[in-house]
Amino acid sequence: MPATPPAPGLPALAPGEAFGAAVPGGDPLVSELAGVALEVAAGAAHLAAEAWGAHREDVGTKSSATDMVSEVDRAAEALISRLLSERRPDDGLLGEEGARRPGRSGVRWVVDPLDGTTNYLFGVPAWSVSVAAQLDGRTVVGVVADPARGEVWAAAAGRGAFRNGERCRVAEGRSELGTALVATGFGYDRRRRAQQAEVVAVLLPEVRDIRRFGSAALDLCWVAGARVDAYYEVGLNEWDLAAGMLICEEAGGCVAQLDGELVVASTPSLAGPLRALLLAAGAAVPT
Repeated sequence: MPATPPAPGLPALAPGEAFGAAVPGGDPLVSELAGVALEVAAGAAHLAAEAWGAHREDVGTKSSATDMVSEVDRAAEALISRLLSERRPDDGLLGEEGARRPGRSGVRWVVDPLDGTTNYLFGVPAWSVSVAAQLDGRTVVGVVADPARGEVWAAAAGRGAFRNGERCRVAEGRSELGTALVATGFGYDRRRRAQQAEVVAVLLPEVRDIRRFGSAALDLCWVAGARVDAYYEVGLNEWDLAAGMLICEEAGGCVAQLDGELVVASTPSLAGPLRALLLAAGAAVPT
């Protein structure tokens, strides 16, 4: 394994900094959930950052031999689950590594304790912790913590999107389809990967270039922060999407799930042309 990188960290942000000022007349519950989301995401990110780069012997697999999971994934989710039980004991919970809890408050937490596990285990600095709060089925708070870059992406419904307390916006008007920088991701199933390669072959000549970073939560945030113009991927789960989707939308982005499988996030002006190209390329065809 690579040598241990310098210990990454996150800025210390109060909820009022991370999410911007509360909207006059806004729901105080959303503000409460924002504070809890920030706390638990930062806690899990600190745990993962402390262990990053250490040699791991108990790495397992899930859906395929390349779909890895480590004790850090499980420990981070256990920490999130414990903190949420203490702060919001009546809320529901859905976590990638198996945490499930029914709720009776109307609030459900959707969490990915370590998005980008392969990057994490190989020492690639592109992984994150994703925490979202849903109220009556609608995502109202999202936090994506990126310790490797020292960045906290956050959004609360109706309050905009922020990176380290600074408002962020998608790069509307910067690129047309032919000059767009587009991010994507690939699944773990061999047949799905073969299909995705065919889609890339169609897409690549029609755009500026394609990037593959390995964390869906960060991909959505980087659309929000204008680091890429668009992002698409097939076969994502709710925990991959919930926080990043809200952050992207609150930054002025358009996010759609087409045919239930294909997620496309982009600037408003790119949404129509990019979706049409992806659909024509067969990106939404199930495998």
